[in-house]
Amino acid sequence: MNSESAESILDVQSWTYILVGITFALYIGIAIWSRASSTKDFYVAGGGVSPWANGMATAADWMSAASFISMAGIISFAGYDGAVYLMGWTGGYVLLALLLAPYLRKFGKFTVPDFIGDRYYSNTARIVAVICALLVSFTYVAGQMRGVGIVFSRFLEVDINTGVIIGMLIVLFYAVLGGMKGITYTQVAQYCVLIFAFMVPAIFISIQMTGNPVPQLGFGGELNDGSGMYLLDKLDGLSTELGFSEYTEGTKSTIDVFAITLALMVGTAGLPHVIVRFFTVKKVRDARKSAGIALLLIVILYSTAPAVSVFARTNMIETISDKPYTEVPQWFKKWETTGLITFTDKNKDGKVQYLANETKNELIVDNDIMVLANPEIAKLPNWVIALVAAGGLAAALSTAAGLLLVISASVSHDLIKKVINPKITEKTELRAARLSAVGAVCIAGYFGINPPGFVAAVVALAFGLAAASFFPAIILGIFYKKMNKEGAIAGMIVGIIAMLLYMIKYKLGWFDEVLPDKSEWWFGISPEGFGSIAMLLNFSVSIIVMKFTKSPPENVQKIVEDIRIPSGAGDAINH
Repeated sequence: MNSESAESILDVQSWTYILVGITFALYIGIAIWSRASSTKDFYVAGGGVSPWANGMATAADWMSAASFISMAGIISFAGYDGAVYLMGWTGGYVLLALLLAPYLRKFGKFTVPDFIGDRYYSNTARIVAVICALLVSFTYVAGQMRGVGIVFSRFLEVDINTGVIIGMLIVLFYAVLGGMKGITYTQVAQYCVLIFAFMVPAIFISIQMTGNPVPQLGFGGELNDGSGMYLLDKLDGLSTELGFSEYTEGTKSTIDVFAITLALMVGTAGLPHVIVRFFTVKKVRDARKSAGIALLLIVILYSTAPAVSVFARTNMIETISDKPYTEVPQWFKKWETTGLITFTDKNKDGKVQYLANETKNELIVDNDIMVLANPEIAKLPNWVIALVAAGGLAAALSTAAGLLLVISASVSHDLIKKVINPKITEKTELRAARLSAVGAVCIAGYFGINPPGFVAAVVALAFGLAAASFFPAIILGIFYKKMNKEGAIAGMIVGIIAMLLYMIKYKLGWFDEVLPDKSEWWFGISPEGFGSIAMLLNFSVSIIVMKFTKSPPENVQKIVEDIRIPSGAGDAINH
């Protein structure tokens, strides 16, 4: 089936309505079937999810719009430098699965602030953790809602703001009705949709360009045009011709690569919406098993992303570079209407000049369109193009739902029940959780429609904040029984403030009058990598303050010792 025959049957927009309609109906149906009837259902899906289902849900929760839409786009334009995202995010998930998940599951708390509040025997620590969870989650969810808006605006040809509102309503329905129970089984379906949507065009294009149906092998293979040239060599040549550095050569300094990778790793291990997934299984052994399953499922997409990046970049350069604007393909014109591709004919020759030289370059392409436009550039069938749109929505909505639940639980469980009104009934707490979710969706939608200045760096900011605040508090809480509440609170506050100030300075430029050296990064580390420095500050402050303050109570130290005892680890935990 070729694209012309598909065109005569149904256009892209019709296919998108069909596929997105079917997937949305599936998500809503699952939410109605699995609606939450108790706070345990709402927060941790009743604690009875199977390892396979939880592994798939965790993979969907983890692979956000950043993984599905943005990561391959970043690698497309950054080349070798973009590998830091692959290393950081994959390594971070391994760190989370091995170092944190089983112990947190054995501690038996619903949320990260709940763990920090009880481990550090302090409501002040709990409140600081709630504030950090809200900062991380709202920052992350803003990008997800914007991703939803982008997909809707291009493929359903509606305004970006309208797309955000539609996404809000869908998430609101299954997050508020089903809670974690509804979100879990919806995410199982969303994983199937997003991985199918990511792999199908990758396989098509790999066969088209190299004759190899395995994208991971195809992008390192020979082109099937009879030239005998390898695909990566061709892309290196195309890049240097346009004045860019070779695609397979890195330009970042070693210290910055190390800092970004570390920040993404420890940020991953501190993300509250991923950590909470390990509380939804029956046993500690199941938490370990589901972590391993999720890692295998994540690797399918992560090992394919570099191939998708190379395919998309090569096809884009060959399709539009130095071509008359009147002859550019239809996909180019359609993406132009979204504002994510802009062409300015600076030399008035009527041709699209795509060059590394900023003064001569006439084409600006947003990273985020590369995965979504990839099937169109390669002239794949319309149903494949629409499938990618459904996959992008599944990725964005699955993570948005997980983040909204973290926000909801932080407000209703950690703030209202544990601090403000400990005597609240379960029915009232469940109502508060649902109202919190409604409020969170509205705020997330607002950020999606009116993105703040840092939304372009939303992923780095969210991971940096998680690295700077939660990771040291959780690691020290599990592995260092002498760590006390004063040290943990001081460390979290210093870490998150340092990260916020650095991001505000170098991403928003608020302090340029006071600190005019905007180009002078501290230690040569970019804002994307500063989470690693803020994390080290957190560790240092925590340990120094702990040395000069009172040790934790004996019962808390005993709990910390018990968390790490493997005997009986397979036994169910009573909350």
